[in-house]
Amino acid sequence: MNPSTRSVTVDGPAGRIDIAVDRPDEGSPRGLAVIAHPHPLYGGTRDNKVVQTIARALLALGHACWRPDFRGVGATEGAYDEGRGETEDLLAVVAAARASEPGGDALPLVLAGFSFGSFVQSRVARRLAEAGTPASRLVFVGTAASRFAVEPVPADTIVIHGEVDDTVPLSSVLDWARPQELPVLVIPGADHFFHRKLTGLKQLLVRELR
Repeated sequence: MNPSTRSVTVDGPAGRIDIAVDRPDEGSPRGLAVIAHPHPLYGGTRDNKVVQTIARALLALGHACWRPDFRGVGATEGAYDEGRGETEDLLAVVAAARASEPGGDALPLVLAGFSFGSFVQSRVARRLAEAGTPASRLVFVGTAASRFAVEPVPADTIVIHGEVDDTVPLSSVLDWARPQELPVLVIPGADHFFHRKLTGLKQLLVRELR
């Protein structure tokens, strides 16, 4: 993402997990963020432009940003597991991030996901809450509610969707959010990949997270 991005390897349930890590330029991080990419069988990687936009917003707010490749992508070992193994992998990444960053256990944790990544992060969030070590905030962009059983989420979850998304229709996200009385932020004219809308997406994220 930038010249200071470095690669970190974590041992996961299916083998090596390869992660890109960005840290604030000055001082210790004010928070941790683990950001999950879109579907690995359809070209999703940690370098996806929406994933990088989410990371840039969080980095600007002082978070150390961990962007793993899901199993079977890049140098990450294992094979696609429909979200089950991917959940276990992200739990391993969260544990590694908390152990690696200064004061990591005490830092607020943001779980962010784009598309398929939002589905996996909803499962990770539930597991962390059940373990008594919950995330501080969830950020879902292009939530894959029409394709996967996305878990219910806390009321302060930031949900952002494109108005003209034809991969995951806005109506399906509203149907998922409605029973939870969960607000959905809609970017007018945006498609699933926020083509020509990434600057606006970053600005919205920074505003909502600040």
